[in-house]
Amino acid sequence: MTDLAVVVPVFNERDNIPPLLAEIASALRGRIDFEIIYVDDDSTDDSVAVLTAARAQYPELRIVRHLTRSGQSTAVWNGVRAARAPWIATLDGDGQNDPADIPKLLAAREGAKPELKLFAGWRVTRRDSFNKRISSKVANAVRSRMLQDDTPDTGCGLKLFERETFLRLPYFDHMHRYLPALVKRAGFASQSVPVGHRPRTAGTSKYGMLDRLWVGLADLRGVAWLMRRAKVTRTEEV
Repeated sequence: MTDLAVVVPVFNERDNIPPLLAEIASALRGRIDFEIIYVDDDSTDDSVAVLTAARAQYPELRIVRHLTRSGQSTAVWNGVRAARAPWIATLDGDGQNDPADIPKLLAAREGAKPELKLFAGWRVTRRDSFNKRISSKVANAVRSRMLQDDTPDTGCGLKLFERETFLRLPYFDHMHRYLPALVKRAGFASQSVPVGHRPRTAGTSKYGMLDRLWVGLADLRGVAWLMRRAKVTRTEEV
């Protein structure tokens, strides 16, 4: 039985696919039974062709393709749904997350309390532009104050979580940025784990600062409403 599924959402990342696949395989082969699920969000480059060719070298690789562009959260959602493993690790497809940090998250899970269902990467040292670092710092501060999710870096794409718990969460676009709050809303807990972060070496970012700002404000209000309306009741069978 596969123990771990590594889900990687991509859109026009053809040059980042081969090196990232090699790093995932190097980090996990011999440690755990795993599969790699790349979810292509209707790329306009030849990302799917690059992935298809890579299957000869990586038998663990599976490819899910969106027939219409649907965004990163939907790509993660469909990758988790397709997974055969009980635990999921996610990575951004741009290569800025280091797959060598996945074992750190797996180690944090060992011996953890049962209520810990999410282990979130914490990019202690960001390798992004100044504007991106400042906007993320402000966004994290506002989000943490409003949602009380006790997470310093919810935007890190490197995460480890239980598949069953994830599929119980309310689905909406951009939900991947609010997983700690949504897990808390479901009655569970998360733990932040310091991980590395790398500069992008190929391709271009798919997000602009203003795009994140306006969409983020709308999402934040919605998640805050969900948190206020949550009710988790302990039960016992009589």
